[in-house]
Amino acid sequence: MNEPILVVEDDVGINHLICESLKGAGYLPVGAFSGSEAMLILPSQQWKCVILDLMLPGQTGEEVLAALRKQNNVPVIVLSAKTDKESKLNLLAIGADDYITKPFDVDELLMRVMAQLRRSAAYADSNASKNVAWLDIEVNSANREVTVKNQNIHLTKREFDILELLVRHPQKVYSRANLYESVWGEDFMGDEKTVNVHVSNLRNKICAVSSHKHIKAVWGVGFRLAE
Repeated sequence: MNEPILVVEDDVGINHLICESLKGAGYLPVGAFSGSEAMLILPSQQWKCVILDLMLPGQTGEEVLAALRKQNNVPVIVLSAKTDKESKLNLLAIGADDYITKPFDVDELLMRVMAQLRRSAAYADSNASKNVAWLDIEVNSANREVTVKNQNIHLTKREFDILELLVRHPQKVYSRANLYESVWGEDFMGDEKTVNVHVSNLRNKICAVSSHKHIKAVWGVGFRLAE
């Protein structure tokens, strides 16, 4: 494997436990013990995954995640003692790819890491040389970059995946279940808010650059690209 993984957790025992477990599974983990330390380490290499606690000294996990999403789309798995639905939705909205509550099972965490890496690799392999465009939007799949009216816009991993899916199939209407299962790679359990939040954020970022309404809501069905 040899994929570098950043573990951001201020509890020394938990950090070491995760790192040792990742090493045993063949990964190359590096531990950071504060948000500030994580921000210093992040630019040092191309991470394949970040495991991120929220309650951190220095910069909070939310601040680290927001800053990270301005730079790249590395998969981020959040660790948190917060179990309420609103906290989870907020984290997904600002760019988390997965969310696991404390206390957690190490084997489950390893499986979630493996799932994120597998999805990222499969998605990159299948789309590496395929760029697509729609009106004034251009999607570069190889670099996971999006330009609108020749201006780069920064999208989270989920926002990019949603937009690319829509642009590749501009005539198709996607239900929220379709989008969730295609982008998240998991069974849809009826949580429409997660999809709505990501689509809303994606729309806002595009509309900040272009006056065209690119994503149309189809009442009672889902979403499609507007002609």
